[in-house]
Amino acid sequence: MRAMTRLQTTQGTLARRGFLDAAAALEALEGWRADQEVVLDLVVRSADPDLALAGLSRLYEQQPDLPDRLVAAPGLARHLVTVLGASASLGQHLRAHPEHLDLLDDQLDKAAPGALRRTLLEATGADPDAAAPVAVELTGDPLRTAYRGALLRIAARDLCAPEPIEMVDDVADELSDLADATLEAALSIARAKVGAQALLTRLAVVGLGKCGAQELNYVSDVDVLFVAEPVLGADGEPLLSGDAAVTTGTRMAAELSRICSAHTAAGTIWEVDAALRPEGRAGQLVRRLASHQAYYERWAKTWEFQAMLKARACAGDLALGQDFVDMVAPMVWQAAERENFVSDAQAMRKRVVAHIPAREQGRELKLGEGGLRDVEFSVQLLQLVHGRVDERLRTRATLPALRALVDNGYVGREDGKGFGLAYRFLRTLEHRIQLFHLRRTHVLPDSEADLRRLGRSLGYGDPVEQLLSTWRHVSGRVRRLHQRLFYSPLLDVVARIPSPELRLTTGAAVDRLKALGYADPVAALRHIGALGQGVSRQAEIQRQLLPAMLGWFAEAPSPDAGLLAFRQVSEALGTTPWYLRALRDEGAMAERLARILASSRFAVSLLTRAPQTVQMLAGEQELRPRPLADLAGEMRAAAGRQSSTEAAIEAIRAIRRRELFRVAAADLLGQLDVLGVGEAISDLASATIDAALAVVRSRASDPSAVPPIAVIAMGRWGGHEMSYASDCDAMFVMGDVVPGGAGDPTRAAAAVISEMRRLLARPGADPALAVDADLRPEGKGGALIRSLTAYRNYYGRWSSTWELQALVRADALAGAADVGADLLAEIDARRWPEGGLTGAQLSEIRKLKARVEAERLPRGADPAKHTKLGPGGLADVEWTVQLLQLQHAHAVPALRSSRTITALRAARDAELVDPTDAGHLEAAWLFASRIRNQIMLVRGRGSDSLPADNRELAALAELLGYGPGESSHLLADYRRITRRASGVVDRVFWGLD
Repeated sequence: MRAMTRLQTTQGTLARRGFLDAAAALEALEGWRADQEVVLDLVVRSADPDLALAGLSRLYEQQPDLPDRLVAAPGLARHLVTVLGASASLGQHLRAHPEHLDLLDDQLDKAAPGALRRTLLEATGADPDAAAPVAVELTGDPLRTAYRGALLRIAARDLCAPEPIEMVDDVADELSDLADATLEAALSIARAKVGAQALLTRLAVVGLGKCGAQELNYVSDVDVLFVAEPVLGADGEPLLSGDAAVTTGTRMAAELSRICSAHTAAGTIWEVDAALRPEGRAGQLVRRLASHQAYYERWAKTWEFQAMLKARACAGDLALGQDFVDMVAPMVWQAAERENFVSDAQAMRKRVVAHIPAREQGRELKLGEGGLRDVEFSVQLLQLVHGRVDERLRTRATLPALRALVDNGYVGREDGKGFGLAYRFLRTLEHRIQLFHLRRTHVLPDSEADLRRLGRSLGYGDPVEQLLSTWRHVSGRVRRLHQRLFYSPLLDVVARIPSPELRLTTGAAVDRLKALGYADPVAALRHIGALGQGVSRQAEIQRQLLPAMLGWFAEAPSPDAGLLAFRQVSEALGTTPWYLRALRDEGAMAERLARILASSRFAVSLLTRAPQTVQMLAGEQELRPRPLADLAGEMRAAAGRQSSTEAAIEAIRAIRRRELFRVAAADLLGQLDVLGVGEAISDLASATIDAALAVVRSRASDPSAVPPIAVIAMGRWGGHEMSYASDCDAMFVMGDVVPGGAGDPTRAAAAVISEMRRLLARPGADPALAVDADLRPEGKGGALIRSLTAYRNYYGRWSSTWELQALVRADALAGAADVGADLLAEIDARRWPEGGLTGAQLSEIRKLKARVEAERLPRGADPAKHTKLGPGGLADVEWTVQLLQLQHAHAVPALRSSRTITALRAARDAELVDPTDAGHLEAAWLFASRIRNQIMLVRGRGSDSLPADNRELAALAELLGYGPGESSHLLADYRRITRRASGVVDRVFWGLD
């Protein structure tokens, strides 16, 4: 005889084992035998031990033999207790229908295909094998009971799974099979109620949304659409008129919906929602196939086709339902070509987020940011845009569609893995929340008890904290991935390309390329073929990128050059994991790259020497010029890692090349103005010369014999106004050396400077940097470097007016800072002469400028197109500003700047020049400087003259913001702006009325 010893437990031990209400638990366990310890262990491990124990106690009261049954059947005990601890509603159902305990007493395998349909039809008394089953039992309650029993079995299988997140696909699939069976059984009741005409009418139920995709939740609205047609007789003629079939179909559809949605003593099933039908709730509930076709061809909106993406024949006349799916599918896959398709889809998503109630913000699993809709909308948008020509993407459910996008290169593997895991977690969490009360909800609860139950059901040791932490992590990851994929500029561009142009024949492709503006479409086609050939993942991604890239190249000045450069960069980086992934996923990176490649030979030459530099195009932040201190530090560190002087200088030049590309890219993309470009290039020159000087000095044969050397920047470098083609004008100064030291310090310093200049100017893989010392005292005939005392003596005795003017733009920018500051203090005492210029000095400056214009303008050059020496050009503006500085800086401290525009604005503010005149001078200087920069970017080599070649002029004009064919506007604008500036120069510099 079985031992009847009671369970040995106390209130304290129950509390420690997880019961929140230990007193109630102790009372419920009164009378439990020792052999039920195994059941108690199951209760303790359940999601909510208090709920599970209370549910068991009530069942024990109903069924006195249940304790023995559970001890004898461990599988049943585990399934039952797990369900009772996770779902109050299913516990109530079991008390109302204790016979359904038998449904939990086996292995809970997934229902075989068709098994649920047969079970539910038999519950209504209909013949499952009939072509159009008709129910005998018309109340619907047996159907509701059978539905809830099937749901109980699915939930038990789900809740008892060792890895709940891995069950999402299976559970959603079986819930969808159950929904199909329920619709079929409800339709059998509807046929019985409507009568004989029901058998003369074909009614198809088409599942949409989660129902169509077979990814239903435990409690979902089931989105459907109805199609009706009359049954045909043996002679092929309809047995009802079309209108009669629609009327009968409407009665059946309405009855089906009522049966599924009604609340009775047997419970409810779910709402049948037909609001996605044509014209929504205001439209006919049932239409014929031709009526549906007419609507979708003429009046349907973009979002309606997105809804049809998941359409599936799920109940009723499946052949008719499939006819509807086949009819609407081609239109679904053309929807992305509609005007503003992508932007409309993005706007709709934003509206959904904006309408989430404030009290649910941050807890909405479905509609909120970082929720299920972010995954689903991202996947659907990618499908609709790329699935037009790639049939491999045409699948209904989210996770299979995501796998197809990953497998075929549209989404990165890591991104796809992250999205997939996040989606499974969110769906599992949604399921657990809904199971508790079997209510349709997508909001994470805020009570600790509910969170504890959810966390425990997912197997977390610290249920509340781990659940919330995982939710925050998953939500954040989904939000970031959604932002990158759903709002990718690439999507919008590809969507605007007509489908036929995404898969052109060779002849059509040549015509298309010619129409886009490619000068050599045959060569372009060869590049395209080389980029997209093969079956590798890289080739797949290239084929996705190319339609958009070709369009972006065509919008830039040189499409053919852009495509060739893209091929070169891709061949260099195509096997690098991040390259193509970044172009596909990282916002506007692909568009930025296309713009640069098709605009600038200079940038392309920098990029092809170091293709990995393309990474900086991923974000605007990366294109900001780096501070001088950071550049100098990196260059010195890179040089210090090299074993030879030559290698150290090469490392410095490589960094300069990379940073030149950063500046050029920012310039080409409109993120730097002329002054910003000049400042950035000047800082780069300062850092390069400073680091190179330090390297050569430290590696001299006797470093101790080399005195501290400072570099005084002159000209455009000293003015922080360098262009891409500028040399670095410089003077060199060393500290005073105590007589009697070993060696000749001047000779040692000169040797270091000469070696530095040689290494920086040497031809190589990286752009050379010429350091020009012709502006030093006595010019080319003077000493390369002097001491501070020598400079003081020279300026005190022999300096000429032209040297005084050159010093206006002097600044200490490299080398020994203290030595440079000392010389700059001496220069300041000279370049801002007290009382301004004498009459003789003014006359000398004017004569010098006249001689420069006569002698330095290249033979055959058109002065009207020469940006430097032509009327109203750079030299005119700079000489005029420098004259004002030399005349007035002693009295107006704001004029004491080596920067042209800074000094010009100070002169305007001090009323030394009319504001309008100052505006004309500034406009001319900025325009001419910008033109010189853009010439270098376009041609890859510098020039002071506007191009004579019409193609180069056209490319320059486009780069400057003019439209195709508007190069004459550029010339006209340049003449107008410089003419006005020339008039100001005549008045201010030459003193003419």
